[in-house]
Amino acid sequence: MSYKAINPYNGELIREFAATSDQEVEAALKNAELFYQTAKKEPISKRAALLARLATEFTDHLEKYARYLTTNMGKRIDEARSEVKKNAAFANYYVHAGEKALKNQTYSNAAGKTAQLEFSSIGAILSVEPWNFPYTQIMRVFAPNFILGNPVLLKHASIVPECAQAFEDACHAAGLPAGAFKNLFVDYDQVNKIIADPRVQGVALTGSEKAGATLAAEAGKNLKKSTMELGGTDVCIVLNDADLETAIAGAVSARLNNAGQVCTAAKRYLVQSKIYDKFLAGIIAEFKQKKLGDPLDEQTTLAPLSSKKAQQNLQKQVANVLAGGSKVLWGDPRPVEGPGAFFNPLIITGMTFDNPMYDTELFGPVAQIYKVDTEAEMLKIANHSNYGLGGAIYSQDAQHAQQLASQVETGQIAINQPLSSHPEFPFGGVKKSGYGRELSDLGIREFANIKTILK
Repeated sequence: MSYKAINPYNGELIREFAATSDQEVEAALKNAELFYQTAKKEPISKRAALLARLATEFTDHLEKYARYLTTNMGKRIDEARSEVKKNAAFANYYVHAGEKALKNQTYSNAAGKTAQLEFSSIGAILSVEPWNFPYTQIMRVFAPNFILGNPVLLKHASIVPECAQAFEDACHAAGLPAGAFKNLFVDYDQVNKIIADPRVQGVALTGSEKAGATLAAEAGKNLKKSTMELGGTDVCIVLNDADLETAIAGAVSARLNNAGQVCTAAKRYLVQSKIYDKFLAGIIAEFKQKKLGDPLDEQTTLAPLSSKKAQQNLQKQVANVLAGGSKVLWGDPRPVEGPGAFFNPLIITGMTFDNPMYDTELFGPVAQIYKVDTEAEMLKIANHSNYGLGGAIYSQDAQHAQQLASQVETGQIAINQPLSSHPEFPFGGVKKSGYGRELSDLGIREFANIKTILK
């Protein structure tokens, strides 16, 4: 597997990294096991202090770390800065809340017996992460497991190698012990061998449904715990009583942020008929304002996709969507020529259940819109999907919106705001969007030995 940093704005090769050898993998596993055995004997407070230093390393060198995001996967520089800050916020959450989440708990039964629950580390965790949020996806796994005492081995996406290496360099700069974190430029055969190794006790993946099925099967074959955060076809439900200004701003942001390359992006707008025309006019007006350009330029409002491959794949998907009977309401579906990975934003309508592309995640600035009369019809469309990761509902009746939210088959949903991840709240999906939860107190327990001591 080739690990190359190629600037998606101009197609220029920045740097290529050498593959990690089997001998280097073995050294990483030995160091990870040493950290695991050592951490069991040390207080959590020691690791919390080190994790705080890692957060500070990122915020103190914000521009340095942000630039890697922009040049490796094309993230707009302002969004890149935001990711670095959020990366530090994820770490700091576990600095302050991690130890509390791992405190012993007492259970009792009707016979008067009690049991103590203890949370402890289990061993090395293999983290397989995507390119769309190169730092925060790592930190979501690393921070809770570091506090717990589990070392983390990283296999990152091959197009963001400078980001992967930068995270490891940040760990060194913060003084984290050897073995706590190691980035590996490995191929899939090596990944399978790492999963099979008895020193590795868990697998955390964020990625596609296909990657999830492959890694989950490998983990299952070796009886290793796994968590999977996969794709989504998230809905943005806009009811007749919604505040239109809020709904339009939220819907556009939730579709076009990160050039639309977000698992929880608002991919399907379900809009009630009375406000449909005004909503459509509003999002078209907002889409028109987006300016393709250099993501390092502060004036750019829509960045390229992550790679030429991503651009070409989305172009094929859109062609198949249109061939299946949908049509473009707004935008230019023709390919953007040139060495960069640009993609014109589109608004598509007419997606029906029998369209061969109906349940396909379009990973880019392409919105689908439905004009819907009733809430029952909205729920039918929303839940007619093999995925269930996120979503949003807009209504000025918050209580009613919450009742509707409870009926959407998804792992998380926001009311009157775009869905976003927060360290305090669990993050994850249902159906083919995966299983397990990241962040919050639930995230730190995913790879814990929850030991019951009966008294």
